[in-house]
Amino acid sequence: MNWDLSKLYSGFTDEKLLADTAEAFDRFAALRRTIAAMPEAEPASGLSDAIRQLQKVMDLYIKIVNFTFLTLSVDANNEAARAFHARVMQLDIECAQARSALSRYLGSAGDLDALIQRDPLLKEHAFLLKELKDSAAHVIDPALEPTVLKLQTTGGSAWEQLRDQLDSNLMIPFEQDGKAQTLPLSAIRGLAYSADADVRRRAYEAELAAYPRIEIPMAACLNGIKGEALTLIGLRHYDTVLDTALDASRMDRATLDALLTAMRESLPMFRRYFRLKAKLLGYEGGLKFYDLFAPVGECARQYTLEEARATLVDVMGRFSSKMAAFIDHAFEDHWIDAYPREGKQGGAFCSGVHPLKVSYVMSNFDGSYSSVSTLAHELGHAYHNSCLDDCSVLLSDYPMPLAETASIFNETLLMEKTLAASDDRTRLTLLEQQIGDAAQVVVDILSRYLFETEVVERRKDHALSPRELCEIMLDAQKQTYGDGLDPDCLHPYMWACKSHYYSTGIHFYNFPYAFGMLFGLGVYARYLEQGDAFPAEYDRLLTATGSGSVREVAASVGIDVADPDFWRSSIKTLADKVDQFEKLIG
Repeated sequence: MNWDLSKLYSGFTDEKLLADTAEAFDRFAALRRTIAAMPEAEPASGLSDAIRQLQKVMDLYIKIVNFTFLTLSVDANNEAARAFHARVMQLDIECAQARSALSRYLGSAGDLDALIQRDPLLKEHAFLLKELKDSAAHVIDPALEPTVLKLQTTGGSAWEQLRDQLDSNLMIPFEQDGKAQTLPLSAIRGLAYSADADVRRRAYEAELAAYPRIEIPMAACLNGIKGEALTLIGLRHYDTVLDTALDASRMDRATLDALLTAMRESLPMFRRYFRLKAKLLGYEGGLKFYDLFAPVGECARQYTLEEARATLVDVMGRFSSKMAAFIDHAFEDHWIDAYPREGKQGGAFCSGVHPLKVSYVMSNFDGSYSSVSTLAHELGHAYHNSCLDDCSVLLSDYPMPLAETASIFNETLLMEKTLAASDDRTRLTLLEQQIGDAAQVVVDILSRYLFETEVVERRKDHALSPRELCEIMLDAQKQTYGDGLDPDCLHPYMWACKSHYYSTGIHFYNFPYAFGMLFGLGVYARYLEQGDAFPAEYDRLLTATGSGSVREVAASVGIDVADPDFWRSSIKTLADKVDQFEKLIG
């Protein structure tokens, strides 16, 4: 199954795409003129006009950007898309300058609250307006901003695009079932889930052997992106790169510290799980890296895509008929690009197109339970987006930590319902899957956080070589995985295969996942308490994520995310799973 992007445009020569793009440029220019004239006009009416103009142009912008991004994500060698991407980057500049202009205006505005109370449209967008006012302190000097934004298109954005091309086009020789073949990196990494230990080991070795072919340009990409980030924090008046990530996440440092405290405290429990899994696989000591995702037990069921669809519709329907119908529609209407192929990037994601009320899901489906769970995860994002369909497009964007709420909730629904219907042999397999996934989101994410922290610090005075990046990665893995992994069988090139390190829009694209998983578990606990009364509250929670800070949204359901005890309570549920796992091993 491939997704149907014709809902957006038929191609890069589509007259509608070209007309929408020209209109978007015109509308951004008109918006900036409106903002420039606002001090001379009646403030409330001028600001209302600016909001209406911003709504219209963002509808166009979202469609244009998504069409280009989605095309390149599954076809990195599409020359028309790559050529059009230059126009998209110019449009990004126009969008950023318009937003900055509005932020500067609001930063100098007097009594914003009084203005908001005078107009229903401003009341609706109060959160956005206050957020823009607060961000005025971090807007680049208007004399420098156009040049800086243009330089980014040939700097960080270009490095990010190159990284995706390197990843998507890395083809690796591999022999399987007696046949020599050449597979994309995403397919080779997918073999980590194989039930055949020899296949897992050889795929891991083939993967590591392939990275030296791209390590120099990959290191250049990472150095360029992090070097740019360090330059920009000075221009934007931030103290650290991490501060920019916290602001983008609508999250404060106290919340991050509480989260990291609980994550570090959980490491001994996860290391115990890794050693238990190694024992189950037939050896003592730390788990070998290539066995992290090895299936255990006798539940090696393979799903067709249609079986995955039926399973998700059934499981989610037990929670909410609305959610089941939504997921079925996503399949029926071809929102999903399911299978790996040459030129398609690895991993999975969901990208919402608010003007169309559509969310596109990319996966690399291989028939495993894990790939079914991945679909559940990404369709959770899509459902989250649908809860904001009736909100203003300007309130449809939510921060990364809260973005994981619905995805983790879906994963948990799928796992718990499947566990409840399983015998002990199947429960062993599924429990291991659940704990293993959680270990990735706590232990591996913590290693990524430590890695990125060290890379950003060292990048202040020099560009890092591939060898140095590998050494930092190995050190981060040893700090977090500890004796849970075999020290002679780690993954020094995790910095090259994880696209999150190369995001120019959000640095430290790691801790939000840990927040999301543990917060999602807390939300699931509320569902168990409230039962049938919860789905309506759940929808309200997801709708609120576009118009509140992380702490505000969490507080709306009675959760204090700055309290380490909340995070400890979520981790306690995982510790109980490890105890169950050990008992089933016997």
